[in-house]
Amino acid sequence: MPGELLIAVRACGVCRTDLHVAEGDLPVHRRQVIPGHEVVGEVVEVGHGVRAEFAVGDRVGIAWLRHTCGRCRYCIRGAENLCPESRYTGWDADGGYAEFATVPAAYAHPLPAGYSDTELAPLLCAGIIGYRALMRADLPPGGRLGIYGFGGSAHLTAQVAIAQGAEVHVMTRGEAARALALSLGAASAQGATDRPPIALDAAILFAPVGDLVPSALEALDRGGTLAIAGIHLSDIPVLNYQRHLFQERQLRSVTANTRADARAFLAFAGEHRIEVTNPQYPLDRADEALRDLASGRVSGAAVLIV
Repeated sequence: MPGELLIAVRACGVCRTDLHVAEGDLPVHRRQVIPGHEVVGEVVEVGHGVRAEFAVGDRVGIAWLRHTCGRCRYCIRGAENLCPESRYTGWDADGGYAEFATVPAAYAHPLPAGYSDTELAPLLCAGIIGYRALMRADLPPGGRLGIYGFGGSAHLTAQVAIAQGAEVHVMTRGEAARALALSLGAASAQGATDRPPIALDAAILFAPVGDLVPSALEALDRGGTLAIAGIHLSDIPVLNYQRHLFQERQLRSVTANTRADARAFLAFAGEHRIEVTNPQYPLDRADEALRDLASGRVSGAAVLIV
């Protein structure tokens, strides 16, 4: 199509959003859509009208956001992630669980050097959305950050925060996830509902479990912010104003990302080496990868190899 790139897929990350699409947690936007929005591949064809930034043979990334109107008040003020006409890879259009995929060239991403295809794939959503969640959490310089859940996005975001000087405390189920957190530099790691050893300046909830919201809010110090990183969350229990919100604690959602977020994060990844834990599956075992993700058997960010 004019304005698009045809990509030969080399690797595609397995994101929890793919699972939400497959299991019906999210409304159907396109029936029998091919999932996958953390796509790394090679340009094999350039559509008419694409500017010279991309050429056949380039390695590029396809991320979640693939269209915005560019005209609404959200787009104009730089909040294109809130555009009412936004569309998404693997939800509105076929994604990267395939040998080939397309992307509007304006939404394709040049990729940093020094990473393999399988290392890059999780950066294209897990990394980008974690980066936006970190910004939404409003962590002060050198602050204390709590991370709830420690899967694909969290293990990348923790490294960004630590590189920026944060003290990171992780609350998550599973010994393997806690061991990974400590190996990456977390100051502490404990169970998902345990209290961190110190009051938090900010926290990010990556696990799609609404029951964790009260625990995370109670762990915040005065003026702290909790950002919820997922596109889907189970119901939040009733909150108590004094225990959970008083003293100017804040609760914020995170909705998709902007292309500016993606550019900033990928530039950061080019300047700071991010270690990507990426168990790999052949493309024909995508269902197995999703089952493992659903059951908590994936440590890090799973990737399909095409």
